Amino acid sequence: MPGHPLPDSPAGFADATWADISPFYDALAEEPLTRENVEAWLAAWSRLDELVGDAATLATIAYTSDTANPDKEAAHLRFSMEIVPRMEEQEVRLSRRLLDLGYTRTGLETIVAQFRTDAEIFREENVPRFAELEELGAAYQKITGSMTVDFDGQQRTVPQLQPFLLSRDREVRERAFRAQASQYIARRTELADLFDRMFALRQRVARAAGLRDYQAYIFKAYHRFDYTPADCERFHDAVERAVVPAVTRMLDRRRERLGVDALRPWDLQVNPYREQPLAPFRDASEFVSRARRIFHGVDGRLGREFDIMADEGLLDLDNREGKAPGGYCTTLHATGRPFIFMNAVGVPDDVNTLLHESGHCFHAFAAHRHPLLWQRRTGMEAAELASMSMELLAAPNLVQPDGYYSPADVRHAELEHLEDILLALPHIASVDAFQSWIYGSGEGGDRDARDAAWLDIRSRFEPAVDWSGLDAERVARWFRQLHIFLSPFYYIEYGIAQLGALQVWRNSLRDSSKAVADYRRALSLGATRSLPDIYAAAGARLIFDAQGMAELVELVEQRLEALHVTIEAASQAA
Repeated sequence: MPGHPLPDSPAGFADATWADISPFYDALAEEPLTRENVEAWLAAWSRLDELVGDAATLATIAYTSDTANPDKEAAHLRFSMEIVPRMEEQEVRLSRRLLDLGYTRTGLETIVAQFRTDAEIFREENVPRFAELEELGAAYQKITGSMTVDFDGQQRTVPQLQPFLLSRDREVRERAFRAQASQYIARRTELADLFDRMFALRQRVARAAGLRDYQAYIFKAYHRFDYTPADCERFHDAVERAVVPAVTRMLDRRRERLGVDALRPWDLQVNPYREQPLAPFRDASEFVSRARRIFHGVDGRLGREFDIMADEGLLDLDNREGKAPGGYCTTLHATGRPFIFMNAVGVPDDVNTLLHESGHCFHAFAAHRHPLLWQRRTGMEAAELASMSMELLAAPNLVQPDGYYSPADVRHAELEHLEDILLALPHIASVDAFQSWIYGSGEGGDRDARDAAWLDIRSRFEPAVDWSGLDAERVARWFRQLHIFLSPFYYIEYGIAQLGALQVWRNSLRDSSKAVADYRRALSLGATRSLPDIYAAAGARLIFDAQGMAELVELVEQRLEALHVTIEAASQAA
């Protein structure tokens, strides 16, 4: 190893440059490698990756929590532009040594397959391109994180407009909707300039790797060994056939209940049965304290793991100016501790987001039992199965006194959640279809053609909503979808996992304890098994066909009908 020892914690690399880090990788590259010492060598490599990776993750957490801080931005960019791309280069360099040795064993098969694919697509000339893409991604987060609007005499962030979309006053909802979109419309040129550069860089990355376009590249980079772009097209078609008609029925009922001639986009989130929107919590303290009790109700071990998150300051939940939009869970692998980031403003969607991100954190805790970093890092399809299943498994525990809602309100919350699941599937299909068009059509570098394609694809999957006169606002929706900018093609996983989660939910309706035990067992596999094996352990399968979707959609519709009947009866009695 280099002349000085490896730091004990990620803090030892917090201010490091690549020149400080590279000797540790060089030492691993130069150490004689045999079948006798390969396990110790793998352990040393894994530990190095943990420490450097966690230092990078901590810099990202600090920056997304405060995008206006220039020092935090500089640290984030140093890691994302200088260090992480070089780390990835070293990953290929070291993995080739393992591949050349021909070594594998039980628990490493999927990892070796991933290493082989990474080596196949790696090109030295792409390293600076990925560094530039990271810089462009940081610019996107800075732009969107700084967006504020003057709404009712108060300066508000875009997420802080969300509660107004739940108002029973249609005029308030419309103003909030237009205000949300206004910032993206106003900065369309700036965001389109960013995306033009991202698109060109990504296509050059793919061509350098000998692949036809970035979609072909990303299927390899994401280690999608168990499904293909053609399967994704089947998914789009199946959503159109099996889900869109159910959403149309659901929205037609909503239109009738609201008493409007046509549903407009600002009519999709308001609860049509209540004068006041659900208010699940008052502040972050209550948000967390109730979450503790909910997770203990699902499973004692999961509850204790969430307690660790809360007690060790691993939750950044409230919205504030300068904070990056969205939510995520990331893992600090050196300690096995996850971190949850989100922008809570006191609406039911915040509850679902916390349940979702906590599913990721439970996955991190469960997979940490594996000794090597790569054995813990699952693909997104398995990661999102963990998060989306938790949204449904925790739902029975949302009722007070431990949860967020009264017995009457919890029915409204469940109704909204199940409706959101159905609404999400066409959205997921449209985002994935749009990205396939961008990188495969030959016109993805034309900003006007992109916007036109988005409008066309959205019309295919959203026939029940009247968007007349709102083309600019409808286009703004894809500019808000940060995945398209920051993690292209990372979105179909949500759809695959949502269908898996509905299967886990179906199992829980039969035997809740077994469903939770199967869920935890699947999470504990980490990345040591194939994706179909992980889903099978959870009691689910991968679904791309209309028949499989239709069976799950029917189950959701049946539950929605029962909730409607109960809520209608209570409404009439009142």
